[in-house]
Amino acid sequence: MTIVRDPLWNNIPLDADAMRLVDTAVFQRLRYVRQLGLAFLVYPGATHSRFEHALGTYHLAGRTLALLRERGELARLPADECAVVRAAALLHDVGHYPFSHALEEIGALHHEVVARLLITEGEVADVLSSTIGPTAAARAHAIICGESDSPRQGLISGSLDLDKIEYLKRDALMCGVPYGEIDVERLLHSLTIVEDPATGAPVVGLVEKGLAALESLLFAKYQMYRNVYWHHAVRSATAMYKRLVDEALRSGAIEERELAGFTDEGLLHRLEERAPSSLIPALRNRRLHKRAFELSATELEAGRGDWIAGDRERVIAAEDELARELGVAPGAVLLDYPEKPRMLGLDLPVRMKGGEVRRLGARGLPAAINLPLLSQELYESTRVMRVFAVEGVKVERERVMELLDSKGPRFF
Repeated sequence: MTIVRDPLWNNIPLDADAMRLVDTAVFQRLRYVRQLGLAFLVYPGATHSRFEHALGTYHLAGRTLALLRERGELARLPADECAVVRAAALLHDVGHYPFSHALEEIGALHHEVVARLLITEGEVADVLSSTIGPTAAARAHAIICGESDSPRQGLISGSLDLDKIEYLKRDALMCGVPYGEIDVERLLHSLTIVEDPATGAPVVGLVEKGLAALESLLFAKYQMYRNVYWHHAVRSATAMYKRLVDEALRSGAIEERELAGFTDEGLLHRLEERAPSSLIPALRNRRLHKRAFELSATELEAGRGDWIAGDRERVIAAEDELARELGVAPGAVLLDYPEKPRMLGLDLPVRMKGGEVRRLGARGLPAAINLPLLSQELYESTRVMRVFAVEGVKVERERVMELLDSKGPRFF
């Protein structure tokens, strides 16, 4: 047994099988992929990596499975089920690109999809096959993608999974902010296996007494998005990075299939070699684009401007047109309107005091905060449409509103 000292969970025990996975090149790359991308430019302590987050998620998985076992909720499971779940917890982020989720926003494959070959082929697959069994790699990846029929899937991929609990606590600690306060002990002890009221299948759910702890997670997530993940300067740096990589992909300087093999600094060095851009030294020296315009989603009609998050071709064309109008170089004006509809989504079964299982759906539950409705309102208040530009550039509100409503840039 190996003990890893961790600033959040103190001691994380890793058995020999887990250490074999940790020692693979696929997992070791995560040491050099920052958990929060470019947030360290705003919160200097946010240099923690996906490596320690993955260890923390594995740790929580082990603790939760032990609690379920004590209550007899792991009976009649395949003998290797817990080992597969722990492996999925450890490996859930191996497909991440450099600087976190940013490249998924420009249309790159989601990290869960990228992880498939990294887990089901090569060194990781060999370890899983020899330590758990020949089907372990495929089963672990299915759990990560939310495509497994395992009753334990919700621990790794779901509305209330251990990944969320871990990253909210760790990110708040490393950023030095008081927004990640979650009643972790109450949540872990409230997780249970219930029969889905719609299908009758066994799934991960929550006992009613855990609803207050679930509320703590919802508010922590809201505050972290509002103050850290979608902080205006973090979004400016992210928009610059997205434009930089997008241009390199479009020019053929790099290929999408290469991206998941890079570390953060490795990708920046490759871009410096193959696709030099003024955005690279700007990011390195924290000369970030400034806010030239911003508008909360609460001030926009539903769907207005959503193309900024989903239509990359149109975004590039619009940015370039604005740059021409303002007399600055391409890339000097950037649009940003982050979208994550299920950011605060809650959809899980709750076992009530009397034993009835009810799904925490759109209507919420009696005698409790309407969490699903509240989560949507919080999401809208967090989401902000912004135009970033080099210092000194001004963008008129009327022009932005015209752009939001147009079918595309004027030259189309």
